[in-house]
Amino acid sequence: MRHHELFIGGTWRRPTGAATIEVVSPHTEEPIAQVAAATPDDVDAAVAAARMAFDEGPWPRLAPAERVAAIRRLTDRYGERTAEMAEVITAELGAPISFAQRAQVGLPALMMGAFCDLADAFPWTELRRGRYGADIRIRREPVGVVAAVVPWNMPQFLIVTKLVPALLAGCTVVVKPAAESPLDALLLAEMLGELDLPPGVVSVLPGDGTAGGHLVAHPGIDKVSFTGSTATGKAVAAACATRLCRVSLELGGKSAAIVLDDADPQQVAAAVRSASLSNSGQICNALTRVLVPASRADDFVDALVTELESIVVGDPTDPATQMGPLVSRRQRQRVLAYIESGLDEGARLATGGVGMPDGLSRGWYVRPTLFVGDNSMTIAREEIFGPVLTVIPYADEDEALRIANDSDYGLAGSVFTADTDRGLAVAERIRTGTFGVNQGYTMDPFAPFGGVKASGYGRELGTEGIEGYTETKSIAVAGP
Repeated sequence: MRHHELFIGGTWRRPTGAATIEVVSPHTEEPIAQVAAATPDDVDAAVAAARMAFDEGPWPRLAPAERVAAIRRLTDRYGERTAEMAEVITAELGAPISFAQRAQVGLPALMMGAFCDLADAFPWTELRRGRYGADIRIRREPVGVVAAVVPWNMPQFLIVTKLVPALLAGCTVVVKPAAESPLDALLLAEMLGELDLPPGVVSVLPGDGTAGGHLVAHPGIDKVSFTGSTATGKAVAAACATRLCRVSLELGGKSAAIVLDDADPQQVAAAVRSASLSNSGQICNALTRVLVPASRADDFVDALVTELESIVVGDPTDPATQMGPLVSRRQRQRVLAYIESGLDEGARLATGGVGMPDGLSRGWYVRPTLFVGDNSMTIAREEIFGPVLTVIPYADEDEALRIANDSDYGLAGSVFTADTDRGLAVAERIRTGTFGVNQGYTMDPFAPFGGVKASGYGRELGTEGIEGYTETKSIAVAGP
């Protein structure tokens, strides 16, 4: 599999440079594809095409219903190729095929249709009666040319939650996928090329950090939508600040599962496993700190150990596999270093550790790992982005809330309790952008998603996900 061209402004073009990206299977550690890497000159060409399409082309000036119709055509085409897309994502990322089908591809397909429904009901125009008698007309207009920069962990979900609302709002978009996951983005570009969109509306540019940095700092960009690490997000925000470019950031997390004393250990363990270890723990809203009452700590630790040790780890193409490898050698080394730090700082290893999972001799695998420690440890402070959880005992509910809020991050979190009202009261006291009661946060297409503190700002999904790609204009009309 070789991809020698870039999708620039709706057409396939040879890149201006000779650099390529080698895609390596996380399972076999062998190359599976080579794709063209965008250069700064290619970024310039894509932004110029998007700028022309926005400033002079028909897309921003279509009726919203016409843009919705185009995205519904994309939704239909996407639905026809979901099996192919899932196989591509499993190959490049090592995500188990069952998870790829259900979440990596199933969720984006769902989001496309949901965004179209939201756009159909969106208040693109509004009439108000002004204080001084004038009629006030409110218009939600497209923000302009958008740079959508996405990471590798949930690539299609993250592209769709940026690209689709931006297009529905009337924006033109340059998508920059991660170097680890270019293949699914190029497959999506094939589908976009079949829609007969106006020239310049969408570009897809695989590339390294140099291409991404050039894109987010480009003077032709009106808004940057970035998902990635907090460290990189700060650099993106700084680049946008110098020219007052709008920016939204969905960054890291260190979310807490607050387990109250009336919760059932087995139910908690199953829910935490699902919310924390899907995609080998490579999800930003994973519940990686599990706060349990000290008086029942052993019950919850034992249930979690049983749950983690039951996970089937192995070949991601096998439908029976529940956890695959991490995305890269570098990521595996990073996660193993965190496991070593937990041991060095005195955390108790309940299960897992640094060795390869049983029956595996190659691939970038990490054993599902559970520590018991405290909130001062590195494994409880920093985002690991792997299958590593830390149980933290607490004395009473007030201490649990203090521990949960004692984090630089504020992306997600959950509470587990037999009393829903008690859970809702806890939810109101936790400073995060999203929260779940008796479940991990579900990516419901109608619920806005985003964080506070070092987890970023701005919201995706829901009506807010479309609003983020609009500017509000008020027009006052004098009375007779």
